[in-house]
Parts: sequence; C-alpha cells; structure tokens
Amino acid sequence: MRLGTMMQDYGKPSYWDERYSNESGPFDWYQNFNALAPLIHLYVPLHHQVLVVGCGNSDFSEGMVNDGYREVVNIDISSVVIEAMQRKYSDRPQLKYIRMDVLDMGAFQTGSFDAVVDKGTLDALMCGKNSKQLAAKMLKEIERITYGAPNYRLRLLRDSCSWTIKLHVIEKFVLEEKTERLTWELTNPVPLDDEGSPVEAILGQNPDVHYIYICIKDYSLRPGMKSMNVSNPL
Repeated sequence: MRLGTMMQDYGKPSYWDERYSNESGPFDWYQNFNALAPLIHLYVPLHHQVLVVGCGNSDFSEGMVNDGYREVVNIDISSVVIEAMQRKYSDRPQLKYIRMDVLDMGAFQTGSFDAVVDKGTLDALMCGKNSKQLAAKMLKEIERITYGAPNYRLRLLRDSCSWTIKLHVIEKFVLEEKTERLTWELTNPVPLDDEGSPVEAILGQNPDVHYIYICIKDYSLRPGMKSMNVSNPL
C-alpha cells in the first residue's frame, strides 16, 4: 500500500482494527509518559478526571495511574484494540477502556473531565478527506495536547474554540549522538504570537522537537463575554 493511501486510511476503523490485530506490543506515538510527566504534573493534579483520546495500545495511561492518577478513561475508534486493552487491564479498575469515535462523544456529559490528552488523533484526522471540518468538530469537544507545526496548528486551535494556548516543546527520541544545539526546558512555555513565528527565532528552523499545546478554556475570548472563567487545563 502506498504511503499516501495509508495516511488517508487513518480515519477508518478498519485500518486500525487490522493494524492492532497484527501488532503485539504497546506503541506510543511521539513520546511516552515518563518523558512528558513533568509537563503533565504542571497542568493536571492527581485528583483530576482524565480522558485519553485515540489511546491505541499505548501504556501511557498505565504510566499515569502508576504515577498516582486516580482514574484515566481511554477511548479509541478500534474495537479490536479496546477489547485487547480491557483484557490486559481487567485487574486495574482505575483504567477504563471504551470504544468511541472522538467525533461523537455524546455518551459523555458536558464537563465530565478535567483534562483531555491527545497525542496523535488530531494528526490522523488531518491526513484524510474533509480534514479541516473533522478537526474543527473534534476541537469543539475537547481540549488536548497535540503535535504539529505552530504556524498552522495555532490558527486551527484559535479559530476553533475559546482557548488560551501555551506551547511547549520536547526533543524527539533519537538514537544517534546529539549534536550541539539550542534546547528548551520542557516545563517553560515557548513565547509565541498568532503566527508562531518566534518559535523559529528561538529554536532555529525545523527544530527536531515535538510540539505540545496546552489549551485552557477561556470564556473571555468569546464574543460578548467580558469576564474570564478558566477551567482546569490541558
């Protein structure tokens, strides 16, 4: 199968069912929990209700529970991987796995979660047809961590919802020895404007990093709203 065809299939349950039927071990998109733990701790207290979207077979949520988070709910479009994860964690009541499409989360009441984590679901939607409409639909429902170049993702995030947005970066996992280059502390937000242009000025062009967006509800950004009401972040 050609790469282009595979990427377009990322939004189809059948693609993920087939993939997870042939994938034995856990796989983490971009970064694992240990790498992101300092940032998670910065924004999400241990008592918060957490939802992980597009969980796949990652052990990210297991890491959160082992770290002290009381309950982590996980959803994925693939029934194959959800059934496998339900079996794997049948003895861990803090970990809940539900087959659900991130575009239709009507089973959850408004305000059910304090924090929503996404490490690759938005990217999968952006690979298929009607990507902008599907991404906007997803962003209307959740706040999350996601990956993508700031000059595009920032506009998408700001146009979709009433959020205050902070950008963090973390270096990608690399096998080769690191070259000397400017690094950025994970827990320090990167200064940016609407276009994300200062990122290149600080980190250089095409920095070898993953971008993490912290989206905090800010109702003062809605037309006609003068007071600010900030919900629990992430």
